[in-house]
Parts: sequence; structure tokens; C-alpha cells
Amino acid sequence: MSTSSFELGVGPAAALRSLRLRGIVMDVPIVLTTFAICGLGFVVLYSAVGESSSLMIRQAIRFAVAMLVFGLVAQVSPRTLRMWSPWIFCVTLVLLGLVMVNGVMGGGAQRWLDLGIFRFQPSEIMKISVPMMVAWFLHERTLPPTFGQVLVLLLIFCVPAFLIARQPDLGTALLVMASGGLTVILAGLSLRLIAILGVFALSAIPILWHYMLDYQRSRVVAFLNPESDPLGAGYNIIQSKIALGSGGLFGKGWLNGTQAHLEFLPERSTDFIFAVMGEELGLLGLLLLLGLYLLLVGRGLYIAAQAQDTFSRLLAGGLSLTFFVYVFVNAGMVCGLLPIVGVPLPLVSAGGTSMVTLMAGFGILAAIHGNRRLLVS
Repeated sequence: MSTSSFELGVGPAAALRSLRLRGIVMDVPIVLTTFAICGLGFVVLYSAVGESSSLMIRQAIRFAVAMLVFGLVAQVSPRTLRMWSPWIFCVTLVLLGLVMVNGVMGGGAQRWLDLGIFRFQPSEIMKISVPMMVAWFLHERTLPPTFGQVLVLLLIFCVPAFLIARQPDLGTALLVMASGGLTVILAGLSLRLIAILGVFALSAIPILWHYMLDYQRSRVVAFLNPESDPLGAGYNIIQSKIALGSGGLFGKGWLNGTQAHLEFLPERSTDFIFAVMGEELGLLGLLLLLGLYLLLVGRGLYIAAQAQDTFSRLLAGGLSLTFFVYVFVNAGMVCGLLPIVGVPLPLVSAGGTSMVTLMAGFGILAAIHGNRRLLVS
């Protein structure tokens, strides 16, 4: 019996999963779900920014750029992505170094590089380049990784995480660590090694606490007991809970959120926009958003399961789980389940670099799925 191969996306059934018109790869489920999330985000953001048309126009431009990046990245083959992974990682690492030397200050942190036309955060790019580098390193090695290989992998994502934490941006640093760690775990890391690394992480907590800044320590204390400083470190959590609780099941209605419009809720267009949505659209609105997020994560994990080489499988799985952690951290800190670490809500919060980076990650998922081949008899 002879076998032949063909590209996914030739039949009408496959066209529902992956669109190929004149060689163009475009994953339909990812596109539709991201459009739905961003559309819902635009509705809530319009209310959060005080119905400012100029801010909405800027956000629309960012979304257009993000979709363009998604479309371009989706056309790149996984083999090319693998070849460029170490170079992308090294360039991003250099950019992080430049931030420390000549970065732009904003909100008490030095996180941006200004190119004149626009400014961006190299730390956001690290959320993609770290899983790419980890997957590249493990691609041609026997899995699960050995203890020596794990030490090398720790350096790969600990060094950029350290540079990001110095900006300071502890939230993004932890997300970069998570993106690398989750990719390593997907490589089949043994329970023994996971336990050893867990003990190491726990033993490092006192050291981390020692080097944390005062405002970071106060956030941890406020997380444990917000009422201890209701007008200071605990203010954000308390106001966020009030907004979420007052929304009830159906919410107060679009544009009727008092916490946001009366400016009781801090960072309402970025870190705490989840609370704005909860107040105006209620629990049902939040469940709709979380359901869309789960569809994206599920699609990414499905693509990872269907991937046909180690690099694609690890990269798709790592990006998907990192996106899940991204959502979980923002929703958790807004609900008071996690300390406040300054992580925006993916595809909803105002901001350019984060949205473009996320859509580049989804473009990688589309590229992995659209370029796979099936063997049929």
C-alpha cells in the first residue's frame, strides 16, 4: 500500500478549520474568536475610557496592526520559525538591555523603547521568544529533558525574567518564567524534577521578598488583608471587589458603571477593565468572555496535539497555556484571589505591544496548523 501526503485545507470540511486561498494560511476559529473577544473588549473599553473617541481610534489602529501581524506570521512555516528562534531570542534580550540603559519611563517604571514613530515594550516580545527558544533547544534532543538540560533551560527564561523584574515589572517577569516553565513541563518533565524545582522555587521566596520593592511588598500584604490599608495598598482590590459585586448577574448596563465613571476604580482601561465589565455586564458578561478565552486556549491545545514535530508541539502548547495563565492572573488579581501584579486583560485592555504580541502568538498557532501535512493511503 502506497502513501501520499497532502496539505490540510484542501477539502471543504478542512476549510472550516483552516483557510487556504492562493497559498494564504488563516485559521478561521482563531480569527473568529479573537474578533469576538476584541469586539466585546471595544464595547467595554469605550465605557472605561469615558466614551473618548480619540482613545478608541488609537485602540482600533492597534488592533488593525495586530491583525496584520497575525496574518503575516501565519504565513511563516514552522521550519522557518524554528530556524529564527535563537536569533529572535537574542535580539529581544539585547532590546531588554537597551531598556535598562536608554528606556522610557512611565508610571514609575522603565519598560519602553521609543523609536520616534512609536514606543514598545520588549518584555512583551519575550513572552513569545522564550517558548520559541525552549522549543528550539528541545527539538532535536531526547525527551524528557535531563537535569543538565533543565539547568540550561532555566537560564534561558530566568535571565530575561531578571532583566524584566529590574525595570521593575514583576508581573511580566513571572509570566515570562511561566511561559518557559510550562513549555518545559510539556516536554515530559519527570515528577521528580518538578518536585526538585518546586522546592527550589519555594526556598527562593525569602530571597525574592528581600529584593522586592516596597510597593511590591505592600501589594502582597494588601492581598492577604486589604482592609489593613483601605486607602493605600488595599484600595485597588477593595474598589475592584465593589465593582464586581455591584454588577450582580446581569450588570448595571453598558455605560452605567458608577465605579468606573466616578473614577473610584483605578487603571480601569488596562489592569482593572475586567472589573468594569463585571459591573456593567454582570456575571453573564464575564462568563461569556471567559468562555471565548477557553475556546482560544482549547483551539491552541488542539493544534499542539495535532502538531507533527517536537518544536511545533511544544511551542503551540506553551503559547496556549501561557495565554491561559495570562487570563487567569488578570482575573485572579481583580477578584482578589491573587496579588496585584500589573497584568492587562488579553485583547481587551488598552495597549498596543501586548495586543500585537498576542496576535503574533496566535499567528504562530495558525502557521503550525495550516502548514501541517497528513499521510493518507
